[in-house]
Amino acid sequence: MNNKQQQWSTLSLERKDRVLTVRFNSGHPVNAFSFEMMQDLLELANSLQSDCQLAAVVLIGQEKIFSGGMDLGDAERGMVEREGLALWRQKMQLGPRLCEAWERLEPLTVVAIEGWCIGAGVALASACDLRVGADSCNIYVPEVEHGMTMSWGSVPRLVNLIGPARCKRLISLAEPMDAQKALDWGWLDERCADGDSVNAAMKFAERAAAMPTTALRMSKLSINAAAQTLNHSTSYMDTDQLILSQGSEDFAEAMDAFKEKRTPNYHHK
Repeated sequence: MNNKQQQWSTLSLERKDRVLTVRFNSGHPVNAFSFEMMQDLLELANSLQSDCQLAAVVLIGQEKIFSGGMDLGDAERGMVEREGLALWRQKMQLGPRLCEAWERLEPLTVVAIEGWCIGAGVALASACDLRVGADSCNIYVPEVEHGMTMSWGSVPRLVNLIGPARCKRLISLAEPMDAQKALDWGWLDERCADGDSVNAAMKFAERAAAMPTTALRMSKLSINAAAQTLNHSTSYMDTDQLILSQGSEDFAEAMDAFKEKRTPNYHHK
């Protein structure tokens, strides 16, 4: 697929020499992940595999918020029964496939984050190579708080980035990270002033573009192979774990609490 000719409903692309800038916007006020946007991001990543000249991709969310995660407004008990297990598993596998596709890209991937980066946004950003966060950047993984498990292959990636104990604080205890904590813990690679994350991310991308492309790509693949050897072995069932948790009483209560604004999440802080 030629990304220059493809019309994306949720993506805006700008190419300058060997750097591609991708802005994703679902149209939701907090840039929540829709299945349509996830499919666009997956298809784009797959299409870029054939571009052997690309050195870097900069991924950007909305101006004031990277992403509020998956839209939970329609989440309720009985989703599996309504859709059927096979179809629901297929839908739920879109997230892991999306993150895997971005992780497999040979160009350097750099994420520019303004404001909140939640759940699915954390999963996608963690699958990329480098992350730049503005002062307003806040990282939050509320899945356990909402009666679910963290999926999309994110757990081993986060363990690689911040270590197991901090992972337990971020995921199991749903402890938010502000920009400084995310930098100190190693999830962010650079912190910058609000409104400057794209410029800071572009500096990494331009540095990548100044490198010999083939050597850059091969070194990235070698580093990923060393760091991610066991990732699939430790996360291959996380979609099914997520589906299992969505059928629990805990999930039903958590969704009621979310809709009634009884949980301490960012939407009503």
